Amino acid sequence: MSTAKRRRILGIIATDTTFERTEHLGRDAWVGKCLHCNAHLWVRADGEPISRATIEHILPQTAGGTDALTNLALACARCNQGKSRHDVKYRRDAHARELVERLLARRRERWREPDAEDTE
Repeated sequence: MSTAKRRRILGIIATDTTFERTEHLGRDAWVGKCLHCNAHLWVRADGEPISRATIEHILPQTAGGTDALTNLALACARCNQGKSRHDVKYRRDAHARELVERLLARRRERWREPDAEDTE
């Protein structure tokens, strides 16, 4: 996994209140929750996923979603793959748009401002 992707994951963790520092197999790690199903997601301290954590673009990039932290979250691979089936129908499917709105609201509820050291 690229350094840029690991940094992006750490940025998401820094802004998600469900993530806490912990230890996994004797190493520093983070544990938090999938944006969709609340399953536990484990990430090494360097940003490398331990579990099947994936980056979720809440508003799909195909619909104008960006890499802004407010549009990104971590999700388990199963949930992220399930949502991607709706992403292609976003513009013409009211259900897909409602799902995005619910996920954006959940992301706002879980938002925390990162510490200065988290943004360096």
